[in-house]
Amino acid sequence: MEILSQIWSFLGLLTVVQNVLPTQLVSLFHSFYESIQDFFSPYSYFEIPEFNGYCGVDVNDLYRHVNLYLNSINSSSTCRRLTLSRSKSSNRISYTVAPNQMVHDAFRGHHLTWTHQVDNVQDSVEEKRSFTLKLPKRHRLELLTPYLEQVTARAEEFERVSRERRLFTNNGHGSYESGWSSVPFRHPSTFETLALEPELKTQLMDDLTAFSQGKEFYHKIGRAWKRGYLLYGPPGSGKSSLIAAIANFLCYDVYDLELSKVSDNSELRALLIQTTNRSIIVIEDIDCSINLTGDRMAKRRNIQTMQKKNHRHVMMSDNAEDNGRVTLSGLLNFTDGLWSCCGEEKVIVFTTNHKDNVDPALVRCGRMDMHVSLGTCGMHAFKVLVKNYLGLDSHLLFDVVESCIRSGGTLTPAHIGEILLRNRRDADVALKCVLTAMQAKILGADVDAAEGGHEYDDMTRTPESIGGRLIESPDRWPEGSPEKKKKKEGSTRDKNVKFLVRLRSLTKSDSGRRGV
Repeated sequence: MEILSQIWSFLGLLTVVQNVLPTQLVSLFHSFYESIQDFFSPYSYFEIPEFNGYCGVDVNDLYRHVNLYLNSINSSSTCRRLTLSRSKSSNRISYTVAPNQMVHDAFRGHHLTWTHQVDNVQDSVEEKRSFTLKLPKRHRLELLTPYLEQVTARAEEFERVSRERRLFTNNGHGSYESGWSSVPFRHPSTFETLALEPELKTQLMDDLTAFSQGKEFYHKIGRAWKRGYLLYGPPGSGKSSLIAAIANFLCYDVYDLELSKVSDNSELRALLIQTTNRSIIVIEDIDCSINLTGDRMAKRRNIQTMQKKNHRHVMMSDNAEDNGRVTLSGLLNFTDGLWSCCGEEKVIVFTTNHKDNVDPALVRCGRMDMHVSLGTCGMHAFKVLVKNYLGLDSHLLFDVVESCIRSGGTLTPAHIGEILLRNRRDADVALKCVLTAMQAKILGADVDAAEGGHEYDDMTRTPESIGGRLIESPDRWPEGSPEKKKKKEGSTRDKNVKFLVRLRSLTKSDSGRRGV
């Protein structure tokens, strides 16, 4: 009791002295006490405030990185209190360390501690936030820099993976502060669900991984950190799905650039500047967006025909045509010129249905580094679609489908997906309908239907109705019918019919064994 009374007496004396002595002297004593405490303490403390300086305007990027880092290491296992939050546009729950709570961490065999300090500002409703790092004083020089580098790298990776991705489109006002409008990007396509052959899928994933991890390499060779992909193939071959799979694989935002809304080259550059790092810039149907190649060829013809008349007039007219619109030169600078270096870690994707219609200057190496040909489904891609739509890994009709594919009855992923989607309640019927469409493709029925504007008419028929036509003898076809005309073209079509007869018998035998 005497010890307690002495302590209370000493505290009272300190209070009296603090009230009597000047404020400057009290501050001096307090600083002296902290210096003595720091001298005998085995730890060093480093404070990371939320804002740089005292005005509270310049945000400290390191504070944000520490907050993200503590989210990535699962602070709930070492922290007693966390603050949970979730935005309206996201389903993900994020958390921060509650005020004045500690999180323990380890680095190179040493124990470190983070403390979230939150203090009320005098005569204000605002709060002063900061993180305090405690680490061993003897090893602070060898630990501080590499540990903060690890914190920053892990925070950036966590932000890239966990943040909500956006799909942007240009709104026709690229010269203003923001020429893009966006919505959440939640496309479910992934490389696992994509109907691609395994070799192509592996090649794309390896190339994308090497690109995303190649920051130091690109800087070492003096090249802009960007990558170009040209996706070409018939409609329905999966070009848009592949773009979505790339975005989900890299966790990038997608900027869908519509060139018809861009007024001139200046607006095109302004739109490029407004794009963020770690993004995919997509120009779909590059051969149809604006007729760049046709304009250039037309100019050459005009110059050749009018050069003798008035050379000056020709040059003025050419400049007038370039003014106020996007030109090939502007698009080339957009993809591979000086303006393409605005930002880092960007992927530029062009798509087209007809590769030959694209100007060669746009698709050369350095602009479009990889040319990806997408076409009809092979057997592996077909199995992926069946797994996605029907949940089947194998079926007795797979061998028949493979025979049709080898004989030229291949279909696009969109075509097969539509058939499987309609008949997803019955796997046997779905596969028979796919076989029917493949058999019609071999006979050229889909070409005739497309010319008449009814591309999917054959899919609506039952396999039995078309099967009867396929196994009918060609000699009994009526004179003047399309089948009779095709028979006169050569013996190749007869061989296809005989092959389909055998496929039909195989289909029936497989159905009999399954009890269908």
